[in-house]
Amino acid sequence: MGFRSPIRRSTLADANEGRDWRIWADLAALLIRRARKLYCNDSFGIDLDNTVYALDATTIDLCLLLFPWAPFRSTKAAIKLHTLLDLRGNIPAFIHISDGKMGDVNVLDRLLIEAGAFYVMDRGYLNFSRLFALHQAGAFFVTRAKRGMDARRVYSMPTDRNTGIICDQRIAMNGFYISQDYPEQLRRIRFKDPESGKTLVFLTNNIALPALTIAALYKSRWQVKLFFKWIKQHLRIKRFIGNSENAVKTQIWCAVATYVLIAIVKKELQLDASLYSLLQILSVSVFEKTQLSQAFAGSGQFPNQMDFYNQQNLFDF
Repeated sequence: MGFRSPIRRSTLADANEGRDWRIWADLAALLIRRARKLYCNDSFGIDLDNTVYALDATTIDLCLLLFPWAPFRSTKAAIKLHTLLDLRGNIPAFIHISDGKMGDVNVLDRLLIEAGAFYVMDRGYLNFSRLFALHQAGAFFVTRAKRGMDARRVYSMPTDRNTGIICDQRIAMNGFYISQDYPEQLRRIRFKDPESGKTLVFLTNNIALPALTIAALYKSRWQVKLFFKWIKQHLRIKRFIGNSENAVKTQIWCAVATYVLIAIVKKELQLDASLYSLLQILSVSVFEKTQLSQAFAGSGQFPNQMDFYNQQNLFDF
Protein backbone atom coordinates (compact mmCIF):
# COMPACT_ATOMS: atom_id res chain seq x y z
CA MET A 1 0.00 0.00 0.00
CA GLY A 2 3.01 2.30 0.07
CA PHE A 3 3.29 2.88 3.82
CA ARG A 4 6.87 3.28 4.99
CA SER A 5 6.25 1.57 8.33
CA PRO A 6 3.57 -0.66 9.86
CA ILE A 7 0.44 1.15 11.03
CA ARG A 8 0.10 0.94 14.78
CA ARG A 9 -3.10 -0.33 16.31
CA SER A 10 -3.34 2.78 18.50
CA THR A 11 -3.42 4.96 15.38
CA LEU A 12 -6.42 3.07 14.00
CA ALA A 13 -8.07 3.09 17.44
CA ASP A 14 -7.71 6.88 17.67
CA ALA A 15 -9.22 7.24 14.19
CA ASN A 16 -12.20 5.07 15.13
CA GLU A 17 -12.71 6.98 18.34
CA GLY A 18 -12.52 10.40 16.70
CA ARG A 19 -14.99 9.89 13.84
CA ASP A 20 -18.66 9.73 14.78
CA TRP A 21 -20.10 6.24 14.22
CA ARG A 22 -23.30 7.79 12.82
CA ILE A 23 -21.42 8.61 9.60
CA TRP A 24 -21.01 4.90 8.92
CA ALA A 25 -24.54 4.12 10.08
CA ASP A 26 -25.91 6.61 7.55
CA LEU A 27 -23.71 5.15 4.82
CA ALA A 28 -24.95 1.64 5.63
CA ALA A 29 -28.55 2.88 5.57
CA LEU A 30 -28.08 4.29 2.05
CA LEU A 31 -26.56 1.02 0.85
CA ILE A 32 -29.34 -0.98 2.49
CA ARG A 33 -32.03 1.01 0.66
CA ARG A 34 -30.23 0.44 -2.63
CA ALA A 35 -29.75 -3.28 -2.00
CA ARG A 36 -33.36 -3.89 -0.99
CA LYS A 37 -34.57 -2.33 -4.24
CA LEU A 38 -32.30 -4.69 -6.18
CA TYR A 39 -33.51 -7.80 -4.36
CA CYS A 40 -37.19 -6.85 -3.89
CA ASN A 41 -38.38 -9.28 -6.59
CA ASP A 42 -36.17 -12.21 -5.59
CA SER A 43 -37.61 -15.45 -4.28
CA PHE A 44 -36.60 -16.81 -0.88
CA GLY A 45 -38.05 -20.28 -1.39
CA ILE A 46 -41.67 -19.56 -0.40
CA ASP A 47 -44.34 -18.49 -2.87
CA LEU A 48 -45.43 -15.33 -1.10
CA ASP A 49 -45.81 -11.76 -2.33
CA ASN A 50 -45.53 -10.18 1.14
CA THR A 51 -42.26 -8.91 2.54
CA VAL A 52 -40.91 -11.35 5.13
CA TYR A 53 -38.55 -10.30 7.92
CA ALA A 54 -36.61 -12.47 10.35
CA LEU A 55 -35.93 -10.81 13.71
CA ASP A 56 -33.21 -11.96 16.08
CA ALA A 57 -30.28 -10.76 18.16
CA THR A 58 -26.73 -11.95 18.73
CA THR A 59 -24.47 -11.24 21.69
CA ILE A 60 -20.81 -10.29 21.26
CA ASP A 61 -18.83 -10.89 24.45
CA LEU A 62 -16.32 -8.24 25.56
CA CYS A 63 -13.86 -7.74 28.40
CA LEU A 64 -15.38 -5.67 31.19
CA LEU A 65 -12.05 -3.98 32.01
CA LEU A 66 -11.63 -2.76 28.43
CA PHE A 67 -15.30 -2.04 27.68
CA PRO A 68 -16.82 -0.75 30.96
CA TRP A 69 -19.52 1.16 29.05
CA ALA A 70 -21.20 -2.12 27.99
CA PRO A 71 -22.03 -3.94 31.25
CA PHE A 72 -23.59 -7.38 30.95
CA ARG A 73 -22.75 -9.49 33.99
CA SER A 74 -20.65 -8.96 37.09
CA THR A 75 -17.44 -10.05 35.33
CA LYS A 76 -18.32 -9.64 31.67
CA ALA A 77 -19.23 -6.95 29.18
CA ALA A 78 -21.18 -7.49 25.98
CA ILE A 79 -23.10 -5.81 23.22
CA LYS A 80 -26.13 -7.05 21.33
CA LEU A 81 -26.75 -6.73 17.63
CA HIS A 82 -30.53 -6.65 17.09
CA THR A 83 -31.24 -7.29 13.42
CA LEU A 84 -34.33 -7.35 11.23
CA LEU A 85 -33.37 -9.26 8.09
CA ASP A 86 -35.29 -8.94 4.82
CA LEU A 87 -35.33 -12.52 3.52
CA ARG A 88 -35.38 -11.34 -0.10
CA GLY A 89 -31.63 -11.13 -0.55
CA ASN A 90 -30.91 -11.50 3.19
CA ILE A 91 -30.42 -7.75 3.53
CA PRO A 92 -30.58 -6.20 7.04
CA ALA A 93 -33.48 -3.74 7.06
CA PHE A 94 -33.00 -2.59 10.66
CA ILE A 95 -30.08 -2.85 13.10
CA HIS A 96 -29.86 -1.66 16.67
CA ILE A 97 -26.70 -1.98 18.79
CA SER A 98 -27.28 -2.12 22.55
CA ASP A 99 -25.47 -3.28 25.67
CA GLY A 100 -25.84 -6.91 26.68
CA LYS A 101 -28.53 -6.20 29.28
CA MET A 102 -31.22 -5.09 26.85
CA GLY A 103 -33.89 -7.75 26.45
CA ASP A 104 -34.47 -9.00 22.92
CA VAL A 105 -38.21 -8.32 23.04
CA ASN A 106 -37.66 -4.60 23.79
CA VAL A 107 -36.48 -4.01 20.23
CA LEU A 108 -40.10 -4.45 19.07
CA ASP A 109 -40.75 -0.99 20.52
CA ARG A 110 -38.19 0.50 18.14
CA LEU A 111 -39.46 -1.05 14.90
CA LEU A 112 -41.47 0.86 12.33
CA ILE A 113 -44.07 -1.78 11.54
CA GLU A 114 -44.82 -2.37 7.87
CA ALA A 115 -48.45 -3.26 7.19
CA GLY A 116 -48.86 -6.54 5.33
CA ALA A 117 -45.36 -7.77 6.14
CA PHE A 118 -44.52 -10.94 8.06
CA TYR A 119 -42.27 -10.81 11.13
CA VAL A 120 -40.77 -14.18 12.02
CA MET A 121 -39.33 -14.45 15.55
CA ASP A 122 -38.39 -17.08 18.09
CA ARG A 123 -40.23 -17.42 21.41
CA GLY A 124 -37.90 -14.94 23.10
CA TYR A 125 -40.07 -12.25 21.49
CA LEU A 126 -43.34 -13.67 22.85
CA ASN A 127 -44.87 -10.62 24.50
CA PHE A 128 -48.60 -10.44 23.85
CA SER A 129 -49.05 -6.70 24.30
CA ARG A 130 -46.31 -6.00 21.77
CA LEU A 131 -47.59 -8.68 19.40
CA PHE A 132 -51.07 -7.18 19.58
CA ALA A 133 -49.64 -3.75 18.69
CA LEU A 134 -48.01 -5.39 15.69
CA HIS A 135 -51.36 -7.01 14.81
CA GLN A 136 -53.19 -3.68 15.06
CA ALA A 137 -50.63 -2.13 12.71
CA GLY A 138 -51.78 -4.55 10.00
CA ALA A 139 -48.71 -6.80 10.04
CA PHE A 140 -48.43 -10.55 10.56
CA PHE A 141 -46.19 -12.43 12.97
CA VAL A 142 -45.00 -16.02 13.26
CA THR A 143 -43.43 -17.15 16.51
CA ARG A 144 -43.29 -20.15 18.84
CA ALA A 145 -45.42 -20.79 21.90
CA LYS A 146 -43.93 -21.24 25.33
CA ARG A 147 -44.69 -24.23 27.52
CA GLY A 148 -47.53 -23.82 29.98
CA MET A 149 -49.24 -21.04 28.02
CA ASP A 150 -52.74 -20.56 29.45
CA ALA A 151 -55.07 -20.73 26.46
CA ARG A 152 -58.24 -22.52 25.39
CA ARG A 153 -59.12 -24.05 22.04
CA VAL A 154 -61.96 -22.29 20.22
CA TYR A 155 -61.99 -24.15 16.90
CA SER A 156 -59.96 -26.85 15.14
CA MET A 157 -59.29 -27.00 11.41
CA PRO A 158 -59.04 -30.38 9.63
CA THR A 159 -55.42 -31.45 9.06
CA ASP A 160 -53.48 -34.19 7.31
CA ARG A 161 -51.03 -35.64 9.81
CA ASN A 162 -48.98 -37.19 7.02
CA THR A 163 -47.75 -33.68 6.19
CA GLY A 164 -46.45 -33.18 9.73
CA ILE A 165 -49.30 -30.88 10.82
CA ILE A 166 -50.72 -32.38 14.01
CA CYS A 167 -53.31 -29.68 14.69
CA ASP A 168 -54.39 -26.27 13.38
CA GLN A 169 -56.48 -24.41 15.95
CA ARG A 170 -57.96 -21.05 16.86
CA ILE A 171 -57.26 -20.23 20.49
CA ALA A 172 -58.09 -17.52 23.02
CA MET A 173 -56.07 -16.54 26.07
CA ASN A 174 -57.45 -17.48 29.49
CA GLY A 175 -55.60 -15.33 32.01
CA PHE A 176 -57.12 -11.99 33.01
CA TYR A 177 -54.09 -9.84 32.22
CA ILE A 178 -52.89 -11.83 29.23
CA SER A 179 -56.36 -11.75 27.68
CA GLN A 180 -56.27 -7.97 27.99
CA ASP A 181 -52.84 -7.88 26.35
CA TYR A 182 -54.16 -9.91 23.40
CA PRO A 183 -57.98 -9.78 23.40
CA GLU A 184 -58.46 -11.44 19.99
CA GLN A 185 -58.04 -15.02 18.84
CA LEU A 186 -54.74 -16.50 17.75
CA ARG A 187 -53.88 -19.37 15.46
CA ARG A 188 -51.93 -22.26 16.98
CA ILE A 189 -50.23 -24.84 14.77
CA ARG A 190 -48.57 -27.96 16.11
CA PHE A 191 -46.00 -29.32 13.67
CA LYS A 192 -43.76 -32.38 13.87
CA ASP A 193 -40.55 -31.83 11.95
CA PRO A 194 -39.90 -34.97 9.85
CA GLU A 195 -36.15 -34.29 9.80
CA SER A 196 -35.47 -33.80 13.52
CA GLY A 197 -38.56 -35.49 14.94
CA LYS A 198 -39.19 -32.49 17.20
CA THR A 199 -42.67 -31.12 17.75
CA LEU A 200 -42.95 -27.34 17.41
CA VAL A 201 -45.91 -25.14 18.31
CA PHE A 202 -46.31 -21.97 16.26
CA LEU A 203 -48.42 -18.91 17.00
CA THR A 204 -49.54 -16.50 14.31
CA ASN A 205 -52.24 -13.94 13.63
CA ASN A 206 -52.52 -14.99 9.98
CA ILE A 207 -55.49 -17.26 9.30
CA ALA A 208 -55.27 -17.39 5.50
CA LEU A 209 -51.98 -19.16 4.73
CA PRO A 210 -51.74 -22.96 4.80
CA ALA A 211 -50.28 -24.41 7.98
CA LEU A 212 -47.28 -25.82 6.09
CA THR A 213 -46.47 -22.33 4.78
CA ILE A 214 -46.45 -20.99 8.35
CA ALA A 215 -44.02 -23.78 9.32
CA ALA A 216 -41.83 -22.98 6.30
CA LEU A 217 -41.81 -19.29 7.26
CA TYR A 218 -40.52 -20.11 10.72
CA LYS A 219 -37.85 -22.38 9.26
CA SER A 220 -36.66 -19.49 7.04
CA ARG A 221 -35.80 -17.60 10.26
CA TRP A 222 -32.50 -19.49 10.22
CA GLN A 223 -31.21 -17.05 7.59
CA VAL A 224 -30.67 -14.37 10.24
CA LYS A 225 -28.48 -16.82 12.18
CA LEU A 226 -26.40 -17.33 9.04
CA PHE A 227 -26.12 -13.55 8.65
CA PHE A 228 -24.69 -13.23 12.18
CA LYS A 229 -22.28 -16.09 11.53
CA TRP A 230 -21.13 -14.53 8.24
CA ILE A 231 -20.29 -11.09 9.59
CA LYS A 232 -18.65 -12.49 12.74
CA GLN A 233 -16.40 -14.90 10.87
CA HIS A 234 -15.60 -12.99 7.71
CA LEU A 235 -15.76 -9.33 8.79
CA ARG A 236 -14.03 -9.83 12.15
CA ILE A 237 -16.35 -7.88 14.41
CA LYS A 238 -15.42 -10.13 17.36
CA ARG A 239 -12.03 -8.37 17.60
CA PHE A 240 -12.23 -4.61 17.90
CA ILE A 241 -9.51 -2.10 17.11
CA GLY A 242 -10.71 0.49 19.64
CA ASN A 243 -12.29 0.11 23.08
CA SER A 244 -14.65 3.09 23.13
CA GLU A 245 -18.34 2.83 22.31
CA ASN A 246 -17.80 4.99 19.24
CA ALA A 247 -15.00 2.72 17.99
CA VAL A 248 -17.03 -0.47 18.44
CA LYS A 249 -20.11 0.92 16.70
CA THR A 250 -17.93 2.30 13.91
CA GLN A 251 -16.42 -1.12 13.25
CA ILE A 252 -19.80 -2.87 13.32
CA TRP A 253 -21.44 -0.43 10.92
CA CYS A 254 -18.44 -0.65 8.58
CA ALA A 255 -18.86 -4.44 8.61
CA VAL A 256 -22.57 -4.11 7.80
CA ALA A 257 -21.82 -1.65 4.99
CA THR A 258 -19.24 -4.07 3.57
CA TYR A 259 -21.73 -6.95 3.62
CA VAL A 260 -24.41 -4.90 1.85
CA LEU A 261 -21.95 -3.46 -0.66
CA ILE A 262 -20.85 -6.95 -1.70
CA ALA A 263 -24.51 -7.96 -2.04
CA ILE A 264 -25.05 -4.97 -4.35
CA VAL A 265 -22.05 -5.93 -6.51
CA LYS A 266 -23.26 -9.52 -6.71
CA LYS A 267 -26.72 -8.46 -7.89
CA GLU A 268 -25.75 -5.66 -10.28
CA LEU A 269 -23.11 -7.78 -12.02
CA GLN A 270 -25.36 -10.87 -11.90
CA LEU A 271 -22.68 -13.03 -10.31
CA ASP A 272 -23.26 -16.61 -9.22
CA ALA A 273 -20.33 -16.67 -6.79
CA SER A 274 -21.07 -16.63 -3.04
CA LEU A 275 -20.67 -13.49 -0.95
CA TYR A 276 -17.68 -15.08 0.74
CA SER A 277 -15.92 -15.70 -2.60
CA LEU A 278 -16.58 -12.12 -3.70
CA LEU A 279 -15.23 -10.81 -0.40
CA GLN A 280 -12.01 -12.78 -0.83
CA ILE A 281 -11.54 -11.54 -4.38
CA LEU A 282 -12.14 -7.91 -3.47
CA SER A 283 -9.88 -8.12 -0.41
CA VAL A 284 -6.82 -8.90 -2.56
CA SER A 285 -7.60 -6.26 -5.20
CA VAL A 286 -9.15 -3.46 -3.18
CA PHE A 287 -6.18 -1.11 -3.68
CA GLU A 288 -5.77 -1.86 -7.39
CA LYS A 289 -7.22 0.40 -10.05
CA THR A 290 -9.09 -2.47 -11.65
CA GLN A 291 -12.64 -2.62 -12.97
CA LEU A 292 -14.84 -5.07 -11.15
CA SER A 293 -15.54 -6.90 -14.38
CA GLN A 294 -11.80 -7.49 -14.74
CA ALA A 295 -11.42 -8.65 -11.14
CA PHE A 296 -14.10 -11.27 -11.69
CA ALA A 297 -12.87 -12.29 -15.16
CA GLY A 298 -12.53 -16.02 -15.60
CA SER A 299 -15.35 -16.87 -13.22
CA GLY A 300 -17.72 -17.55 -16.08
CA GLN A 301 -19.62 -14.34 -15.42
CA PHE A 302 -18.28 -12.38 -18.43
CA PRO A 303 -17.85 -14.95 -21.25
CA ASN A 304 -18.18 -12.44 -24.08
CA GLN A 305 -15.55 -9.98 -22.96
CA MET A 306 -12.11 -9.66 -24.49
CA ASP A 307 -8.87 -10.71 -22.82
CA PHE A 308 -8.12 -8.40 -19.89
CA TYR A 309 -4.50 -7.63 -20.72
CA ASN A 310 -3.33 -11.01 -19.41
CA GLN A 311 -4.24 -10.03 -15.87
CA GLN A 312 -3.86 -12.81 -13.35
CA ASN A 313 -7.08 -14.69 -12.68
CA LEU A 314 -8.08 -14.02 -9.07
CA PHE A 315 -10.00 -17.28 -8.90
CA ASP A 316 -6.75 -19.29 -9.23
CA PHE A 317 -5.93 -19.58 -5.55
